Amino acid sequence: MRLLLIRHGQTIDNVNGVLGAVVPGPGLTELGQQQALAVPQMVRDERIEGIFVSSMIRTHHTAAPLAAERGLTPVELPGLREISSGDLEGRSDKESVRRYVDPIVGWWHDLELRVPGGESGTEFFARYDDAIGRIASRHSGTVAVFSHGAAIRTWAAASSRNLNEDNTRGLFLDNTGIVIVEGSPAEGWIATIWAGRPLGGDELDDGSAADPAGEELGIASESSR
Repeated sequence: MRLLLIRHGQTIDNVNGVLGAVVPGPGLTELGQQQALAVPQMVRDERIEGIFVSSMIRTHHTAAPLAAERGLTPVELPGLREISSGDLEGRSDKESVRRYVDPIVGWWHDLELRVPGGESGTEFFARYDDAIGRIASRHSGTVAVFSHGAAIRTWAAASSRNLNEDNTRGLFLDNTGIVIVEGSPAEGWIATIWAGRPLGGDELDDGSAADPAGEELGIASESSR
């Protein structure tokens, strides 16, 4: 099957560089709404069988234009939500971002590392893998999965057999950026596209969509999972 992993549109937390992972979270900014409206045109050639969203409002709003165009009802899977920010929720200072990023990067070597007050790698991959497994149990073709920056980057880098520390160094994922992987939970995944810019082009990136963990999380290591 083919998974279109699409990051949600811009939120006020992105503008302010805030760590925000509590459900349901904020909706989209005006720019985020424009980014969402661009998604259907940019995936017009994809034969999408289903649309899935996390339990966070921003993914619902981003998926809405595509769902309306295709006549599909998005299915909510809570396991697709963002990596928990725990005790760091609502913070934007550099030290807090570092404390969020460090254990996530460390998951490539030790899945028991934990975001302060948040989840461990074992917990994150268990619930994200479960969500992907549920999607695969319903579909064998192409599906659109609207999720979150840290979650998509972390899962895709760790789960794709052709990604490793060298070829993922510096990869990023702006709002409505997309990662496409092909395969299955049983056979594994291959990443075929990693397009970090917003779907619709750079005109939909005004430079303020700050992702506090983005630069660091773009440096992935080969997973031992």
